[in-house]
Parts: sequence; structure tokens; C-alpha cells
Amino acid sequence: MTQKLTILLDLDGTIADTAPDLMAAHNHVMKKFGYETKSINDIKNYVGHGAAVMIGKSIFGSARKEMSEITDPKVKNEMIKEFLDFYAKNIVVKSKLIDGLYDFLKWAKLNNISMGVCTNKQEHLAVDFLKKIKIYNFFEYVAGRNTFDYCKPDPRHLTSTIEIMNGDIKKSIMIGDSENDSDAAKSAGIPMILLEDGYTEKKIENLYHNHLIKNYIGIEKIISSYLND
Repeated sequence: MTQKLTILLDLDGTIADTAPDLMAAHNHVMKKFGYETKSINDIKNYVGHGAAVMIGKSIFGSARKEMSEITDPKVKNEMIKEFLDFYAKNIVVKSKLIDGLYDFLKWAKLNNISMGVCTNKQEHLAVDFLKKIKIYNFFEYVAGRNTFDYCKPDPRHLTSTIEIMNGDIKKSIMIGDSENDSDAAKSAGIPMILLEDGYTEKKIENLYHNHLIKNYIGIEKIISSYLND
């Protein structure tokens, strides 16, 4: 049965402010392998492409002379494994849901809105996070970085998830905070709700979006306009 409306949400920076726990895992790895640690703002700019890219960007920015080390597959894999192992054990320590999200999820569920997650986090980490922060049951499907052979900004990450959820591309919305989300939504032809202060270095005016929100308080008015279409 086709749902009357399908909403896809990104995770990091969209569902929750996960930067503090990502920073702890990242800096744990940096210290262990002899690199400089990073600030919370640095981490927000690295999030979205996965652990390997996050570590690579960090090392390139803080230790260019030692960049040759990261080209060693063994070292790189060790760093990624260390990051993922540490993060998995400390995934919900300081992370917090974005203001108004929980009430919005309850409202959406009551209004028969189908909801899914499209994140560049590895699927098992995304599922674990959603369970530990106690919102997993609101979602019908969770598509992570490794769920398909492609991920955001590839629009198929969104369209394949919508198809699995028996949704309709023409009755779907993406909620995200970065260019990965906006680029994927634009390519898929899906309306985009953008959160301010996202995990990105890009300016708001350079990100495709149909609506701009600070948090989820009052977002029901925006979603209701799509329900009435």
C-alpha cells in the first residue's frame, strides 16, 4: 500500500547533535596515532562522508607532512577500525535529539506519515544509535552508508529507500542539514527541509532547500501543507 506521505531524515546533525560523541571517538584515534585533536566545529565539518573521510580530512588539515602515513592501507584501516570500535561503545554519551524532534515523530506517527532514515553512518551504528536514544520504533526503514552500493549525495540512496518503504517519490520529503542531503534531494526531485547550523562548511544560500528550520518546533505546519496537496 502506498503511503500518503513519506519523510526521510538524515541522522547526524538532523535527528541529533552527535558531534560531541563523534569528536570523542575521533580525538581518541588522533591521540593514539600521534595526530592533533580537533574541535567540535572541525568535527561538524568532517561528518557526513564516513569515518575514513573524516580521519583523512583531519590528518590532511593538521599534519600534511605526515600525510604519507594515511596512504598505507594497513594504517588507514587500523585507524578506521579504532574509530568505529570506540564510537560503537560510546555512541550515546553526550549526543542529544534536536529540539522538538520527539514530539514531531509522535505527531507524524499519529498522522500515518511513513518515516525512514537515510544516513551516511554505517547501518549497524545508525540502528544502534536510534535504539539507544529510544526513537528506533518510529522508523519503518533505516538505510545507512553500506546498505546499498551507493550513498548520499547519490539520489538512489533516497529513492531506493522510498521504494522499499512502498512510498511515492512525488509524495516524499527529505529533512537534512548538509550538502549530501540537499544534493541528493535535488537530484531525486524531492522537496528539502534544511536545518540551520548543519554539519557542513557550506552557506545556507548554497544548499538546495524549500524550507529552512532552526529545529523541529512548529515543523508540523510545513508538513501539513504537503498532507493537504
